[in-house]
Amino acid sequence: MVRPTMEDVALRAGVSRALVSLVMRGSPKVSELRRSAVLKAAEELGYSPHAMARSLASRTSTVLGVMVSDLHNAFFAEVVDGIDEVAREQGFDIIINTGGRSPARERRALESLLSFRPAGLVLLSPVVPATAIGKAAEQLPVVLVARSSRVSTVDTVNDDGEVGARLAVDHLVSLGHKRIAHLDGGEGTQAGPRRRGYVAAMEAHGLAPQVVSSEYTDAAGARAIRSLIADDALPTAILSCNDFNAVGAISALEDAGLCVPQDVSVVGYDNTSLAALRHVSLTTIDQPRAEFGRLAADALLQRVREERTEPVRHLLNPSLVVRTTTAPPGGPR
Repeated sequence: MVRPTMEDVALRAGVSRALVSLVMRGSPKVSELRRSAVLKAAEELGYSPHAMARSLASRTSTVLGVMVSDLHNAFFAEVVDGIDEVAREQGFDIIINTGGRSPARERRALESLLSFRPAGLVLLSPVVPATAIGKAAEQLPVVLVARSSRVSTVDTVNDDGEVGARLAVDHLVSLGHKRIAHLDGGEGTQAGPRRRGYVAAMEAHGLAPQVVSSEYTDAAGARAIRSLIADDALPTAILSCNDFNAVGAISALEDAGLCVPQDVSVVGYDNTSLAALRHVSLTTIDQPRAEFGRLAADALLQRVREERTEPVRHLLNPSLVVRTTTAPPGGPR
């Protein structure tokens, strides 16, 4: 079946192609009579997605935009599941794009989402500057997941990263570990609270913190381990900034002939589906990912429906999930 074109819509509606373009962009320069004729023709021909045609016709949108920081990280897929669940229940569709953890790419991705004229945006762990987020929030409701904001028109959903890091350190100390390193998230969102929680917990136990610069990727976790081995600074336990980083760390440890957890214990953060795989079985800090998504979608739709104007700051408590990558130091192989 041949896909209808803008020219087909123009011919059916008896107008010019330029006028059809104006209607599809939501231009206020088109009369209601001609706009209705174009939308009717588009619907008859199946030219425009139903949701977009409906939003153009009613001047309201039933689409929510979602920007994902990293498509490789299962954490974000599980958050999107929660967003999608609430959106579908409330008659909304979602459109998704990514900025690939790059501020410049995220700025372009944000502009692209805005061009679809969504009812609101959910930004998952964005690294785009706060000014860009604030500017978007001047146009439509915005909710951030895994990033904080002081802007009163922006809602947020986070876990308490300081508490999560302390849970991990307390667990490792209870096993007898004293040399515990933290592979941190660098400039990534929520890296700061986790780093602060780790340092505070280590100091509370009378232990010396060892923060290793890293990122929220498996490649960065592997690089950090190789650097520690090369510097003869490998500890007996590792707290990674997230599960993805932890898997990279474990891979590098095994490549070096070391065993997890007999030689080095490893703790992740997020409790993604990756961590629960039998051959990974990663001890980790659980963030309720789907609940993040549900809370974000609920907060966004409250704004869309103008049910409130005060900001919402959801801060969820993380929990420790113990699996097989942690054990007392120097355990049997």
